[in-house]
Amino acid sequence: MKKYCLALDLIDDVSLIAEYEHYHQEVWPEIKKSILDSGIIQMEIYRTGNRLFMIMETEEIFSFEEKANADAANPKVQEWENLMWKYQQGLPNTMPGEKWVIMNKIFKLR
Repeated sequence: MKKYCLALDLIDDVSLIAEYEHYHQEVWPEIKKSILDSGIIQMEIYRTGNRLFMIMETEEIFSFEEKANADAANPKVQEWENLMWKYQQGLPNTMPGEKWVIMNKIFKLR
């Protein structure tokens, strides 16, 4: 199993953040299926202020490139992603249009 940690910022607006959280309390079934079908075993998202932190546990064969290709070919995933852009913005050090950024592990206790 592999583990990835990613970060993203939301637009810093209380009402938009509340809407975003509401969508994530009732994620569309097609989105959940696309996540599981890609080899992601577990996914959690945490928030502090407008910063999001995602932890993903994946099968060994998981590939971000293959997930992106599958997402690009899935109209429901594209609809979801376009909707989420209403709430999301890249971190200060990202390229335009870039969303979730993989974080580098810098410490492990054991």
